[in-house]
Amino acid sequence: MKTMDQNNYWEKRYEENNTGWDIGDVSTPLVEYLDQLENKEITILFPGAGYAFDAEYAFKKGFKNVWVADIAQTAAERFFKRVPDFPKSQFIVGDFFAMDRKFDLIIEQTFYCALPPGWRDKYVQQMHKLLTKGGKLAGVLFTFPLTEKGPPFGGSIEEYQERFSKMFKVKTLKPCYNSIKPRLGNEVFIIAEKPKD
Repeated sequence: MKTMDQNNYWEKRYEENNTGWDIGDVSTPLVEYLDQLENKEITILFPGAGYAFDAEYAFKKGFKNVWVADIAQTAAERFFKRVPDFPKSQFIVGDFFAMDRKFDLIIEQTFYCALPPGWRDKYVQQMHKLLTKGGKLAGVLFTFPLTEKGPPFGGSIEEYQERFSKMFKVKTLKPCYNSIKPRLGNEVFIIAEKPKD
C-alpha cells in the first residue's frame, strides 16, 4: 500500500469516527513509563499518534520537546481542540517514513501493528534512523496472532525480538501487567536502545 493510500484510508476513518483502537485516554503502561523519566529536556516523538492522548500527557507533565506525527489532518485538528497551547510546529501531519529529524526517545503506541505487515522492516530501519545514539524506542505492541485482516495487525514476542534485535539492543520485551482491561493479555512493553557506537 502506498503512502497516499494510507493517508486517504486513515483520514476517512477519523472523519467517520471509525477509531475503535482509540481508548480515549492515555494508556496506563505509557503513563507509568513516562512518570519515571526524570529528564524533561529530552526530545520525544509520538508517531502515528492519532488523537495523541499520550503526547498530551507528556506535554502537561513538563516535557516541552514533545513531537507528534500522524498522517491524518483530522487527528491533528482534534488534538489541538484539546491542547491549544501545544506548539503547532511540533505536530507533523505527514508521512512518518519521510521524517529525518533526531529524537532521544520514541514512544510506540501500537503504531507498528497499524502498518501493513510488509512495512515492518522499513519501520525498524526508520526508527533506528530517527533516534540519537543511545536513544530508545519504548512502548506498547500487540500480541495477538498476526492476521491478514487489519489494522490492527497482530504480532508476537518472538517476531519482535527477532526483528528489533537486528538494529537495536532489546532491553525489555515482556507482557504488560498494567494494560487497560480490554487489552489485558494482548500487549507487551518494549524498550529497545539504539547502540551508542
